[in-house]
Amino acid sequence: YIYIYIYIYIYIVSLGPATWHKHFPVAAGTRQSPIDIKIDACKSDGGLSKVKATYADVAVSTLQNTGSSWKAQVSGGKSSLTGGPLGEEFVLEQFHCHWGKSDKSGSEHTVDGTMYPAELHLVHWNKDKFKSFAEAAAADNGLTVLGIFLKAGKEHSELKKISKLLPFIKFKGQSITVLDTFQPDLFLPSDGSYWTYPGSLTTPPCYESVNWIVFHQPIEVSEEQLNAFRNMKSYHPCEECPKDELHGCMFENYRPPCPLNERTIRVYKDSKAEE
Repeated sequence: YIYIYIYIYIYIVSLGPATWHKHFPVAAGTRQSPIDIKIDACKSDGGLSKVKATYADVAVSTLQNTGSSWKAQVSGGKSSLTGGPLGEEFVLEQFHCHWGKSDKSGSEHTVDGTMYPAELHLVHWNKDKFKSFAEAAAADNGLTVLGIFLKAGKEHSELKKISKLLPFIKFKGQSITVLDTFQPDLFLPSDGSYWTYPGSLTTPPCYESVNWIVFHQPIEVSEEQLNAFRNMKSYHPCEECPKDELHGCMFENYRPPCPLNERTIRVYKDSKAEE
């Protein structure tokens, strides 16, 4: 039954965001993500503080091709996310990425309609309120996701630990054991300025359980690293290559922006970054 459920889930996801609400009604809810961040409409909030992210020797059990992205599953080490808009402590569960066919598109969140080539998501769950990620994922204030924009530039040494392994998980369902430990704080930009709003997971089941923290400043990754993402395939190695416009390549694996509705986007500006 588990395998049947997983197959059905993957099939539904593959149909695209426009159909998700038919199987996951919350996908048509009022606090869905991602969104277009309109800078002039954001509200400055003096009650916000800098995000405090502490990571030490983060171990990743597996790096997996999910058919829609690569996902690094965290299995050990220490992580703590506090501060910012958060009232509790959150711990890192996994991280993954979304990207486009070229540098003109790829990020899930947009800023005044502008996209970045990719967007990295560090997914954390509320350890103060819940006993597990699964319990937290469906609950209000259960998750916090750090969104970091990626732009083409120099090679990112920490992300290289991921990109060098992607040829070994080229096809959907493939996974590999990761020997390196990670310092996820190296994924965070030097400028701590961010936008924050209440939102959802950007893939089914689209639970409206996420505190989103999206950093203003992108980090640089090399074109070679972005191409390593784009070389991944969205089908199993035993399957025939899909005869669609993407030819089985893992392009455009992002959800389009959702309506903001009655939500407010709050902004925190890092004073140190302005000095």
